[in-house]
Amino acid sequence: MPERRTVALVTLGCARNEVDSEELAGRLEADGWQLVEDAAEADVAVVNTCGFVEAAKKDSVDALLEANDLKEHGRTQAVVAVGCMAERYGKELAEALPEADGVLGFDDYTQISERLQTILSGGIHAAHTPRDRRKLLPISPVERQESAASVVLPGHGPAVPEQGPGDLPDGLAPASGPRAPLRRRLDGSPVASVKLASGCDRRCSFCAIPSFRGSFISRRPSDVLNETRWLAEQGVKEIMLVSENNTSYGKDLGDIRLLESLLPELAGVDGIERVRVSYLQPAEMRPGLIDVLTSTEKVAPYFDLSFQHSAPGVLRAMRRFGDTDRFLELLDTIRSRAPEAGVRSNFIVGFPGESEADLAELERFLNHARLDAIGVFGYSDEEGTEAATYENKLPEDVVAERLAHVSRLAEELVSQRAEERVGETLRVLVESVDEEDGVYGRAAHQAPETDGQVLLTNGEGLDVGRMVEAKVVGTEGVDLVAEPLFQGALTRGEEAGR
Repeated sequence: MPERRTVALVTLGCARNEVDSEELAGRLEADGWQLVEDAAEADVAVVNTCGFVEAAKKDSVDALLEANDLKEHGRTQAVVAVGCMAERYGKELAEALPEADGVLGFDDYTQISERLQTILSGGIHAAHTPRDRRKLLPISPVERQESAASVVLPGHGPAVPEQGPGDLPDGLAPASGPRAPLRRRLDGSPVASVKLASGCDRRCSFCAIPSFRGSFISRRPSDVLNETRWLAEQGVKEIMLVSENNTSYGKDLGDIRLLESLLPELAGVDGIERVRVSYLQPAEMRPGLIDVLTSTEKVAPYFDLSFQHSAPGVLRAMRRFGDTDRFLELLDTIRSRAPEAGVRSNFIVGFPGESEADLAELERFLNHARLDAIGVFGYSDEEGTEAATYENKLPEDVVAERLAHVSRLAEELVSQRAEERVGETLRVLVESVDEEDGVYGRAAHQAPETDGQVLLTNGEGLDVGRMVEAKVVGTEGVDLVAEPLFQGALTRGEEAGR
């Protein structure tokens, strides 16, 4: 019997890419490939790239070059680029980076096994020619679902027929239902992301994502529920709903309030202890959604709001909504319903035409917003965006100076916000247990990777995946230090009796 082909997936970028990688892993394993964690032990290293900003693109190129080095020192025979950077640049990336043996776009995902086998066998699969994926679906959102079957939507997973437990490798979806996703988990984390939708209809002047991710299209609620049930069977305790814009969910299914009805159903899935929603647009927030996010058991009162700036002139140049006072009103509304709610956001400084007064207005907002986590980025031109054509570009040294200044302010402010939480009682999901490093987890106001974490003191006996109540007794910058109130998981009955 021939030795099984081995493949490793190296994932960069956001949580959406992680979902895409697990779909690719599911497709490959179902076709007979053996998944390995270490790229040096794989016949083929597949690098799922990020194409959002220059720093992310550089990281992607570095990862491809590192994987290429393994061809001289390890088992690796081929290195293949997939993901956003591969989709966005296609042939251009292939020509600029001959070290990559293949550059595959999203349309190759359904034939990923065949493509890798061709490359592994010494064949050549031509890099794709990038195209504007917004043009693949109808302009009208309500007409998109009928056309969706003809468009590859990474992370949505194929709709596979119902199969018996012996038809697929152990641990490979589907778990139940005729439209469960084909997905393979790549780690044992008690947290997993679930794609709620793909693409974006907004036209922010600085963002190229819609051009290579396409127009907004929702997944059907039954698919999201089936995937969540399968993840719960795999030991997942927290799911994070991801897309380019979760607040638009359902608009192409005829119900813009569909998220409000879906969230309680997801929270009711056996085994799921927390549901988190990411990527919310302030311009699309509505009272009903705020109510569900702040009052539904097991739904985290967590608001990942994409403010980007708060000076009205800069926001209009970005083709975005709002200003400092409106944003503060939104935060007041959220906290009037859930004072403990977590809020994070990202901001761009040094945008073309940004004045000193605009920067001061952003600082005014940050000083009053009490955000739990803040990401700050310096503006840089992105190919194909409207902002790249703007005049009044700020010198690079000015952008760098403003980035450093606002980053220092942000670090100070999130540390202050963490200190405000001393004395609070939190539900903490244990995510890592190490004899030397200690026991770490996250509370409802902390998303994976992007926000802080909680160090649990006296955490002996706690296991990964346990949900515990703990009281905050100190801080370490944005991170919290908390004392467990009792050992063990909170059951549904205990939760209801609180």
